Amino acid sequence: MHAEGLAVVGQAGLQAMEEAGWEPDVVGGLTMGADPIAYSMAAESWRRGRPIHAFSVRKQPKRHGTGQRIEGCFEPGARVVVVEDVITSGGSALQVCEVVKQAGGEVLGVLALVDRREGGYKAIEEGGFPVKALFTPDDLRAGSAS
Repeated sequence: MHAEGLAVVGQAGLQAMEEAGWEPDVVGGLTMGADPIAYSMAAESWRRGRPIHAFSVRKQPKRHGTGQRIEGCFEPGARVVVVEDVITSGGSALQVCEVVKQAGGEVLGVLALVDRREGGYKAIEEGGFPVKALFTPDDLRAGSAS
């Protein structure tokens, strides 16, 4: 949630989606890890003049109000890129993909900041969703070397 980090993540996330050929209406994922990623990408898309809005998926439906799991700028029929902070088992991303599909959205792919290389990337692909990760642990270790 560092200001510079948000700017970098927004730019890198949009670039990664462009490289993947994904043109979503909205980006989002499981609250709370995906929220700053989705919001930074939405803000950067606005600055670029091609708005992509954001949404959040609750871990559990609210017990009051509408009882929805998806909050934000999601509508049935939306083209969606699911965002993740870290892929480990892939379970969170697959859960969000299922929630989005049940709500009438089309999942274009899953974009993560880090793939921990613990099987989650493959599990998401096997679930039928393209995946793109910006970094692996090796990338992060290489970046911290002095």
